[in-house]
Amino acid sequence: MKQTMWKKIILILSPIILFYVLHSSPSIALRTYVWFHGHPILAVKTNIVDDEEHNEMDWEYLKEKNAKCYSLTKAPKDIATDSFLTNYIVQKMGIIYVAGYYGDA
Repeated sequence: MKQTMWKKIILILSPIILFYVLHSSPSIALRTYVWFHGHPILAVKTNIVDDEEHNEMDWEYLKEKNAKCYSLTKAPKDIATDSFLTNYIVQKMGIIYVAGYYGDA
């Protein structure tokens, strides 16, 4: 009886813990985003650097959203637009970080 209870608790807590681990820092959140958007090799191999241009240009918006912009040194290529997806925004939401594509504008 007790063994099945622990199995249920572990089964429920495992996805929650995994989600937190994959969103626990800006770089891990960004790599997770790139991985789940179809570029697992680049998510592991690419370097992540501060996107100084967007951080300076959009500092008011980024401060309001509690976010920061990053660039990938080896960016994935979008087939639909035939462009490289280089710039990303990482926003802190409570205790986790959430990444998204920021664009080149």
